[in-house]
Amino acid sequence: MRIPLYQVDAFTSQPFAGNPAAVCPLPKWLDDDTLHKVATENNLSETAYFVPRGDLYDLRWFSPRCEVELCGHATLASAYVLLNILRPELRKVRFETRFSGALTVQKEGHRFAMDFPAIRPEACLNPPNTLARGLGSALAPIEILEANRNYIAVYQTRDPIRTLRPDFELLEQLHPFGVIVTAPDDEVDFVSRYFAPSYGVPEDPVTGAAHCVLAPYWAHRLHKTSLHALQLSERGGEIWCEVAGDRVILRGNAVLTMQATLQI
Repeated sequence: MRIPLYQVDAFTSQPFAGNPAAVCPLPKWLDDDTLHKVATENNLSETAYFVPRGDLYDLRWFSPRCEVELCGHATLASAYVLLNILRPELRKVRFETRFSGALTVQKEGHRFAMDFPAIRPEACLNPPNTLARGLGSALAPIEILEANRNYIAVYQTRDPIRTLRPDFELLEQLHPFGVIVTAPDDEVDFVSRYFAPSYGVPEDPVTGAAHCVLAPYWAHRLHKTSLHALQLSERGGEIWCEVAGDRVILRGNAVLTMQATLQI
């Protein structure tokens, strides 16, 4: 069997930056074991698969270790493949997902606008000691929150975010939780990094799903609904966020870096 394979760098306008995702359009679903093996072979933080169903597309995402419930950058990459390559006559695509409902993506010039659920974090009353030891920063966060199986450590400034060198073996013990670190910033509205070693992703370059949590939090703190965010990974990437009630619009660019055929 031959499967089309696209690699797209999401949340960037430059190749070899942002977050790379593999995208595999399928005529029908393969078994889950094959989907997982392909994602492991691709060895990227996420591989997205979509199958047409009438006027929409069913969408799933797999990390090298498991299926995930929500993924922003691989959704953006999938929309790029559909709206720029496979269906360029379209301006908007609707995805149906197994765990996160309907997600729509609309092309706006060179950017793509993704309509995602807003997930508001709550105070974490009993953060595990492993979290503090795993982050290992000399400066303690000013606040610990949790949402959507993530711990969110909030810092005063970007400096501890930028210099953080986490212990991934310790953070892996927090499974099924990932870890978001974030802070306000002078150049953009807020910065962040994201760690999910138990899912095979020690540090994710740019994490759309994390901004479903971060955007409502910073919108409340900064008293504004439109925010510009920067993820301070080595590759780096930026997201423009708009909070609209129980939804978050995430906007970003994407770049195609590879087009190939996978033979299995």
